Amino acid sequence: MSLSPAGVPRRGTTRRTLLAAVGAAGAASGLGMPFIRPAEAEGPIRIGLLLAKTGSIAAQAQYLSYGTYLAAAERGHRINGRPLELVWYDEPSTQGAQQNFHKLVQEEKVVAVLGGTLSSYALAEEAVAQQLKIPYCCDNAAATEITGRNCNRFTFRLNTPVQVQANMFAPFLMGYGKKWYFLTASYAFGQDIARSFKALLKAAGGTIVGDDTVPLNTSDYSAYILKIRAAQPDMVLGGLAGDLGTCLKQWNDMGMKGKIPFAEIAIGDSDIWGVGPQAATGIYTSLWWYKNPANTPAEQRMAADHEKKYGKPAADKSWMGWLSARSLFESIEAAKSTRPMAIVEALEHWKDSGTGVFYRPFDHQMMLPNLVVKVKSKITDKWDFFDVIATVPKNRADLSKAYGSEAGIGCHFPPA
Repeated sequence: MSLSPAGVPRRGTTRRTLLAAVGAAGAASGLGMPFIRPAEAEGPIRIGLLLAKTGSIAAQAQYLSYGTYLAAAERGHRINGRPLELVWYDEPSTQGAQQNFHKLVQEEKVVAVLGGTLSSYALAEEAVAQQLKIPYCCDNAAATEITGRNCNRFTFRLNTPVQVQANMFAPFLMGYGKKWYFLTASYAFGQDIARSFKALLKAAGGTIVGDDTVPLNTSDYSAYILKIRAAQPDMVLGGLAGDLGTCLKQWNDMGMKGKIPFAEIAIGDSDIWGVGPQAATGIYTSLWWYKNPANTPAEQRMAADHEKKYGKPAADKSWMGWLSARSLFESIEAAKSTRPMAIVEALEHWKDSGTGVFYRPFDHQMMLPNLVVKVKSKITDKWDFFDVIATVPKNRADLSKAYGSEAGIGCHFPPA
């Protein structure tokens, strides 16, 4: 899918019609190398968007795309005087995501890729970014390995790694007690949560009173909920991501809402909105909330534009797609080039003018604090579900400590 000059996704755009629009000379100019568009080429600058279009995570991906489109619209769909086009391919599976990354680069001639709806997809995609030497900005996945032992020079990641969110969140949750029940999905994100929080709970002298690993896309949580009810933990530590809504609806149906606190990191606003005001409950980490009074003027403008264009508030994923895209667009503009290494070097020096966030040079992890949000006891607005109850870490000076040292995270860039 590509965007029209007005920013509206074109449906049915084929490679043939696109090449005709760009011109035969512009198309031919990309053939010297099989998958890197020369910086001097005429025609549009094409950016790949690799986000899930199906499955339980597709709602989050849709909001990520909204934010990306808004970031393009803010700059009039142009970079350095050239048209900016977004080309959206699906993440149907881990293997399918890798194949579509290749297609975006080799067939669509994109100069960079934005995406990574799930950690399993992102881990596969960053390997292709390294192989093809193409800048890749991962906007949603949170698995620690992405900017840890699996890191590479061409991959940049916005979302806070699981281990870092655990470091920030666990001390807060222990105020509810130290007997925890773990309910985590059997994929990279869920198991990363389980490992990280178990280690922190053990170090604090806590007790694991239950530990269930559930298949992704589980439709019936009743058996797990009955086990939790019998165990009577102080806290349920979830790691369900796109399946969270299914679990919470059944949690409410079985009379558990308000009985035992439910907590999870990296809540997706679209997930909690999908639960509805009757069943919604829990304490979560989030990167952004549209009603946070601390939002910058640029964030407020984005939220207003989002509501005007899409008829609903900006979700956290909208903000993540927007900020990740802005970092890439601004870096291409600063580089004055579409050469891969020029874009990489510009991303390494990028800093957001409003929030001050940036990618750390030695692992390409974006450095930003997290919010702790709690579902309101009484929800009267179909969108306004949260109260922001804390920012972690409280002081920006503690960010480096929370994110870990170069020696500790295990990132060693392979040769470019």
